[in-house]
Amino acid sequence: MNFTERRKQVFDKMDQDSALLLFSGIELHVSADEYLPFEANRNFFYLTGLRRDHMILMMKKTAKEEKSILFIEEADLNQERWFGRKVTVSEAQEITGIDDVRFLDSFEGMVNRLMAREDIGTLYFDCYRYQVEDLPDYNMVKAEEFAKKFPGRPIKNIAPVIAALRMQKDEDEIALVRQAIKITDDALKFVMKNLKPGCTEYQAQADFEYMIRYNGAEGTAFPTIAGSGANGTMLHYDTNLDICEDGSLLLMDLGAKYRGYCADITRTYPVNGTYTERQRQVYDIVLAANREVAKTAKPGMTLKELNEIAKKVLAAGCMKLGLIEKEDEIDTYYMHGVSHHLGIDVHDVTAVCNETLQPGAIITDEPGLYIDEWEIGIRIEDDLLITENGCECLSEAIIRDPDEIEAFMKDR
Repeated sequence: MNFTERRKQVFDKMDQDSALLLFSGIELHVSADEYLPFEANRNFFYLTGLRRDHMILMMKKTAKEEKSILFIEEADLNQERWFGRKVTVSEAQEITGIDDVRFLDSFEGMVNRLMAREDIGTLYFDCYRYQVEDLPDYNMVKAEEFAKKFPGRPIKNIAPVIAALRMQKDEDEIALVRQAIKITDDALKFVMKNLKPGCTEYQAQADFEYMIRYNGAEGTAFPTIAGSGANGTMLHYDTNLDICEDGSLLLMDLGAKYRGYCADITRTYPVNGTYTERQRQVYDIVLAANREVAKTAKPGMTLKELNEIAKKVLAAGCMKLGLIEKEDEIDTYYMHGVSHHLGIDVHDVTAVCNETLQPGAIITDEPGLYIDEWEIGIRIEDDLLITENGCECLSEAIIRDPDEIEAFMKDR
C-alpha cells in the first residue's frame, strides 16, 4: 500500500503552517496483569500500515517542507523476552515509507521545538467521537492535554479529512477485503456441513471462528451473531447459547478480519437442511431485495436511495403474504438500513462531503425480514464494490440461492 501517497493527500487538506499528531494508542488494563486485545487507532493504521501500541505519527506542513516523522518504542531485550519483539527502525521505515523514524524518548523535545516555532499555528488531532456519553479515546485525551498545555493554539479535527479518503478503497485494500470474504465463505461452508438439529448456536459460532483462524484470519470483524428461531429476529443478538431446533432457521451475521480489513456477511440456513414452505416464501422476498440492490447500486446514488429500493421489494412481498396492507407498514418487519460502508471498520467511517457513492466504495447489501409471530428472522447480506458503471458483488460466490443451500446441506 502507498502510505506516502495517503499522507500526501492529508497534507493537501491541512492548513499551511500546521502539524498533525496521531497516536496509535496504548493497551488498556483489565486487571493487574491482563490487557484488552489492542486495537491501533484506525486512522494511524491507514496512514502508516502499523498496528502496534505506543507509536506516534507527526506530520508538519510549512512553507519550507511537508515532513512526516514516526516515533516508536526502543527495543528492550528484557521486555521483549516477556512480550515479544518490537518493530525495529528499519521495519518501520520499510512499512510506512517514512525515512525519519525516532524513538519515543525524543518526542517531548521535538514537540517543545515545534510549539516554540512561530510558523506552526494549528495542531490537528483525531477528535472522532460517536456519541456524547462515550469515554474519550487516547487521541482525544492527548488533544485535550495539548489544549491545556498550549492555550491559544487552534486545534482542529483531522478525522473528517481521513474519513473522506477512507471511503474509496484502493486496489490493495480491495484485495484484502476480497481475501476476508473468501475466508468467510470457506468457514460458512464448514458451518453448513456441521449444522443439524440439536446443535447449539455457540457450536455454529465455534465452527465459523475455528475455520477463519485456521485459514489465516486474525479474528472476527465483529462479534459473531448466530440466532436460531426467534433469536434470529433480534438484530444484534450475540448471546449464542440456545439449541438449534428441528424446523427452525439459523441466522448468522459474521465476518473474518484479514490484515486489518473486514468482511460482513449474513446467511440464513435451515437447521435441518430444508426450508419450510413459509420460510421459503419469506426467504425469496429477502433474496429478491438483496438482488435488486446489487443490480441497482452505482456511483452517484446514496445509501438512502438504495434502502428505499429494498423497502419497496420487501413491502410488495409482505403485502402478498398478507403481513401488511400498505407499503409504509413495512417498518413493522424491516427496521434497519440496507447498507453501510465497509473497510478497516465493519461500519466504516463516512464523511458528509462524500455522501453519494463513488467508485472504490465498498458497501453492504443487507435486507431482512423479522417476523416475531412466525419466529422467522431472515437476512441476506453481501459486500458490494462500487465500480465506474455499477457495482461488483465481492461475495457473489457465497451461496445464497435456497435450492443451492439445500443441495449443499443434503450432500454433507
